[in-house]
Amino acid sequence: MDFTALALLIETATAGSLAEAARRLRLSPMKATRLISALEDEVGTRLLHRTTRALSLTEEGLVFLPHARTLVEERAAALASVQGAGAGPAGLLRISASLAFGRQIVAPLVVDFMGRHPEVQVDLQLTDSVVDIVAEGIDLAIRIADLRDSSLIARRIADNPRLLVAAPAYIERCGAPTSLSDLQSHECLASRSATHWSFRVAARSRAVKVIGRFTANSIDAIHEACRGGLGIAYLSDWDVAADLAKGTLREISLEDAVPEPLAIWGVYASRHMVPAKVRFFIDALAERLKTGTENSPTRSVAGS
Repeated sequence: MDFTALALLIETATAGSLAEAARRLRLSPMKATRLISALEDEVGTRLLHRTTRALSLTEEGLVFLPHARTLVEERAAALASVQGAGAGPAGLLRISASLAFGRQIVAPLVVDFMGRHPEVQVDLQLTDSVVDIVAEGIDLAIRIADLRDSSLIARRIADNPRLLVAAPAYIERCGAPTSLSDLQSHECLASRSATHWSFRVAARSRAVKVIGRFTANSIDAIHEACRGGLGIAYLSDWDVAADLAKGTLREISLEDAVPEPLAIWGVYASRHMVPAKVRFFIDALAERLKTGTENSPTRSVAGS
């Protein structure tokens, strides 16, 4: 049985389109059509309903799909068992990450990773929306969050400290807050989807509603507004490290609270065997973040 055809059937079921499944697997539409036809001939029944407007699994296709997944997973497990843990990564690696983190951290890492592993192809998707990794056929999603979805497997890659920062021009014009209550009298640059900032106060978590004249649906936009002196931003350490080193932004320290840290996670669908391409990339990202933390400069604190 052709495992490429099985993988194509699985991708088609999640994508809802043979053309999209073919694109994900780097196959031509003609090749994809021939693979599905050959698979249907081999199993002796039609697996897909094809119309000009839609594509769906037949009843037989729905019955066969979990067996196809098992065959593909068991093949991967069998290969891994004889190749050993040191087997190198290969194949198409589909990664999802947020726009800012993807642009600053993931995309440069992908360049290095592909240089070290020439058998790997990468499809990097950057979006600030939460992606359904199963439906979209994503191998690995990099998320900075408090994860709650137990249907997925997640590996903690690194801590994600967050900071209050502002441009020198803003601090000179408006001063710097020294307590949590002071934030209410300052211009806070908030995301439209996150109007509260989380802090640790006396070992407890506290969410504080913030207000300001500028809001955005993009971390990059908030970062730029902060650089321009519009107000105070609540951003991740990796996002502002270069600005703090150059003095473009200054960290603001509060006497009674510290920003609540998050974590950076590698999230993937439940599988019996995590592919080498996923394991290797997570390890590379963990090492990159560790190196970045070790090389971060000592920072002066404004308002202290």
